[in-house]
Amino acid sequence: MSDTPGYNSGVSRDPAADLLAIAVELERAGEAAYRVRAFRRAAQTAAATDPADLADRAAQGTLAKLPGLGEVTARCVAESLAGEEPVYLRRLLATAGTPLDEAVEALHRALRGDCHSHSDWSDGSEPISAMADAARALGREYLVLTDHSPRLTVARGLTAERLEQQLAEVERLNAGYGDGFRLLSGIEVDILDDGSLDQTGELLGRLDVVVASVHSKLRAPTEVMTPRMLAAVADPHTDILGHCTGRVLRREGGGSATETRPESTFDAEAVFAACADRGVAVEINSRPDRLDPPKRLLRLAVEAGCLFAIDSDAHYSVQLDWLRFGCERAARCGVPVDRVVNTWPLDRLLAWTNRERG
Repeated sequence: MSDTPGYNSGVSRDPAADLLAIAVELERAGEAAYRVRAFRRAAQTAAATDPADLADRAAQGTLAKLPGLGEVTARCVAESLAGEEPVYLRRLLATAGTPLDEAVEALHRALRGDCHSHSDWSDGSEPISAMADAARALGREYLVLTDHSPRLTVARGLTAERLEQQLAEVERLNAGYGDGFRLLSGIEVDILDDGSLDQTGELLGRLDVVVASVHSKLRAPTEVMTPRMLAAVADPHTDILGHCTGRVLRREGGGSATETRPESTFDAEAVFAACADRGVAVEINSRPDRLDPPKRLLRLAVEAGCLFAIDSDAHYSVQLDWLRFGCERAARCGVPVDRVVNTWPLDRLLAWTNRERG
């Protein structure tokens, strides 16, 4: 480590060495090549810049103005100069020695249910009974039915009247299961512009599980999106924050996984801290065209102490088997098994969703 004075008058680390170590760990983990290149380029910039200049820029918050440094790499440099192991590096090293295949299998075996699925009552392709039967065939102990709420008309979101009818259908189907399987009532409720939820509080209170997701104005600036998400997390009916960045990696039926809808921007530290404080789970969306949140944010949520739900977001029965993709991401990011709510038995899951928040 270097003994160059940091901007906080402490003993700094070597920012270039820390950035290069991050690049090495990213490459070892098979992360995207562009991300590896970004950290290698940042390491070169840090090594070529006078240490006093780096320290001055860190103090003034202008590190990101250096060629080759961006917001994330600049934060790593600042942490190194302050004598701290960069958070980004710490998260990578925390899971570096874990045999991935073994961790994925252990997590996949631990899953008891799925908290996010759709039927042909909204934008799914198969009847509720077919989705439930497929979940039973996969050995699930429960499946949460989370069709969309009324505002999402493009997805045939359920009005209050149709949701009432669906609740009756769920009750009817459950009466016919003799193998211990349980179909849980739920909703993927739209987070409205002001952060309120797109369904009556009375109906939301009758559901087993509420997944709250943003589906509109996804390109709103951080200062708009953050309070919107915080308000939804604070709503006592919210159990799970669905696909938090709203990104789409590829359209269904498309070719390679290139991003076709970028991530929403929000203060992830604030939102995840609120989730941890309120006992709201952050969804690990397993759809190959979403894989949301990105791994860097998933690691941040782990460090914040969040609960998680590894969900398929299935729109037809074969997609219920997509949970393995979410398990792989969770294992890569060190998500503790006991903090995944759908590894819990049904009684514990329902006790959590019926919790009273302070």
